[in-house]
Amino acid sequence: MACNRIARGGVALGSVLAVWSAGARADFAVNMTPGVTAISREVYDLHMLIFWICVAIGAVVFGVMFWSIYHHRKSRGAVAAQFHESALVEVLWTIVPMLILVAMAVPATKTLIRMADARGADLTIKVTGYQWRWHYEYLNEGIDFFSTLATPQDQIHNTVPKDATYLLEVDRRLVVPVGKKIRILTTAADVIHSWWVPALGWKRDAIPGFINESWTLIEKPGVYRGQCAELCGQDHGFMPVVVDAVPEAEFQQWVANMKAKNLPAAQAANGGQPL
Repeated sequence: MACNRIARGGVALGSVLAVWSAGARADFAVNMTPGVTAISREVYDLHMLIFWICVAIGAVVFGVMFWSIYHHRKSRGAVAAQFHESALVEVLWTIVPMLILVAMAVPATKTLIRMADARGADLTIKVTGYQWRWHYEYLNEGIDFFSTLATPQDQIHNTVPKDATYLLEVDRRLVVPVGKKIRILTTAADVIHSWWVPALGWKRDAIPGFINESWTLIEKPGVYRGQCAELCGQDHGFMPVVVDAVPEAEFQQWVANMKAKNLPAAQAANGGQPL
């Protein structure tokens, strides 16, 4: 009777866990995303290619291992072979992994070369990391501003419910045009930061006294969020990145509005004289 009760309890517990895991699985997203650029899709495809290569290798290795354990078990009278080395095996487990690594390295190297080619950019933006905010400077447009966390302190201190963009909203977004090649120069003013937007398919360290060069070409309008991916201090989690990709006409209007807002300050810095 006790055994039956334990068995029924185990079945009930298993059923509860199965229902719970089915509900939780809907939000269990740990894989990379294809992103919104050609480079991000290449990176995603490489990730999946190498993942399935690793799965195939694991299936073969563990399949052979488990088959050997089962068919050469002691109960069947199996006797271990006595040998010291095999030249054929040595050659195979050297050549085969080398060929696999070369097959993975060739497409990865091609993608890395394309990622590093920032020539022919339509727009250059300098990104500078501070504790704990970002400074954006449009080098060809004379526009610059700081972007700071906009999440209310009430949410941070758990006095009000958190919204969908908790710790992922800023007071001023980085606005860029879609369909244009954008060159991004990344540096820092104090400690090492890391500018990361997953939808773009890459991240770059922001290092004081050093400039890292990257580029992106976003293909469709949208708001793409990221964060500082480097442990840069006590408030490291409070410096999000928000990229607002808009059509070219809307971007040009935004540029005109920003220049109009900056004009009085620029004239004041010039002694009140027209620029």
